[in-house]
Amino acid sequence: MKIVVLKFGGTSVGSIYRIKKIAKIIRQHINTKKKVIVVSSAMSGVTNELINKSKQISDNFSPSEHDVLVSSGEQMSCALIAGRLNHLGIKSRSWLSWQVPILTDGDFKKSRITNIFKKRILKYLQTGGVPVITGFQGVNYENRITTLERGGSDASAIMIAKYFKAEKCIIYTDVEGVYTTDPNLFKNAKKIQKISYEEMLEMSSLGAKVMQPASIQDARLNRINVYVKSSFVNKAGTLITKRKNISQDNIITGISFTKNDSKITLLDVVDKPGVAASIFEPLSKNFINVDMVVQNISSDGKQTDLTFTVKNEDTIKTEKLLKNNKNINFKKNLIKKNVSKISIIGVGMITTPGVTYRMFKALAKNKINIQVISTSEIKISVLIAKQLIRKAVKALHKEFNL
Repeated sequence: MKIVVLKFGGTSVGSIYRIKKIAKIIRQHINTKKKVIVVSSAMSGVTNELINKSKQISDNFSPSEHDVLVSSGEQMSCALIAGRLNHLGIKSRSWLSWQVPILTDGDFKKSRITNIFKKRILKYLQTGGVPVITGFQGVNYENRITTLERGGSDASAIMIAKYFKAEKCIIYTDVEGVYTTDPNLFKNAKKIQKISYEEMLEMSSLGAKVMQPASIQDARLNRINVYVKSSFVNKAGTLITKRKNISQDNIITGISFTKNDSKITLLDVVDKPGVAASIFEPLSKNFINVDMVVQNISSDGKQTDLTFTVKNEDTIKTEKLLKNNKNINFKKNLIKKNVSKISIIGVGMITTPGVTYRMFKALAKNKINIQVISTSEIKISVLIAKQLIRKAVKALHKEFNL
C-alpha cells in the first residue's frame, strides 16, 4: 500500500473557502492512486483565541484543561475537511487523536508522540477512505488529551508518516517553500529546491518559521522525505532530505536571523570550576533559553568575562536571577537590548576553506560591527545591531551568490 501524508497548516484551512480549495488538492493526490492520510492544524487564529479565553477564565488555568481546550481547534478543522471531501463524493471521516489512538509522553503543552496504533486507520484506508487526523495532539497513558508544542502538527504528520511507512510527507503552508532568507525582508531571496535536514534544522532553530524544529529532527532521525509546498499556488516546493540526495552547488544554503535578542555580559567573574554551571542553572530552572555564549579568561586565570544572549522578554527576569544568585561573584553586568543574531548555514562550508573570512569581510565592507561570534560544523553566527539586519542579509546574500 503506497501512502502519502498531507499536512495542512492553519492558513491553509483558515476559512471555508480555503478548506474547499485544499479538498481539491487532496482529490488530486487520490487520483494518483495513492492512499492519502490528511493531518490538519486548527484554522488560523483559533488556537490563540482559545488560549485568550482560558486567560479570561483564570490566571492559573490548569495545563491539562488547557490541552483539552486548545485541541478542539483541530477537531473543528478536521470535521470540516472530512465534510467537504464527502460532499465531493470522497469517502472520509475525521479521527481524533484518542480514536486512533496516538500515544504521547511528557508534560501537558509539550508532549512527544511515543506510539501510533495503525490497525484502525489501515483498515479504513483499505476500504477506500481518507482519514483526516487531528494534528498537534495525542493522549497519554492516563487517557488525558495532551498537546505538542506550538507548531506541533508538523511533528504529528512526520510521526504518522514514520509509523505508516509513507512514501513522503507534504507540508502545505502559505509559502512556496524554504527560501535562502526571509523574502519579506529581502525581495531577492530565492526558493531552495533541496535542503538537508541539518541545514533546515539550523535555519528553523535560528528564526526561519517554515517548520517546527522538533519536527525536522523527527524527520531526520526517521529519514522521512518532507516536501514544503504552498496550498495557495500550484508550484514546486522544497524537499527536505538527507545530505547525500543533494548536489551541493552552493557553499552556503541560507541565511537566518533573529530580531529580539539581548546581550548580557558579566565582568570580572571569579573563575573557578563550576562557575558557568552556577550562572546558568537558575536560568534553566526558570525556562530561560540561553543562546550564544562567549567566555574570555584574564591573563592570570583568576577572572573571566562571560557574555551570552537571551530573548528580550527574558532580560529583566535574567537580570534579577543573576543579581540574587549567591553562588557567583562578578564586578558588573552589562545589558544591551536590540541586538540580532545573523547566521550563514550550509553543509558546503565543511569542505570549503575561507568561509569565515568571506563572511567577516562582507560585513566589514558594509561597516557592520560584530559583537559576538559562534560556530558549528555547518553554521557561523554573529551578533550585530538589530537595525543592521537588512544591510547584513543583503551583503551576505551577495557575497555567497544566493
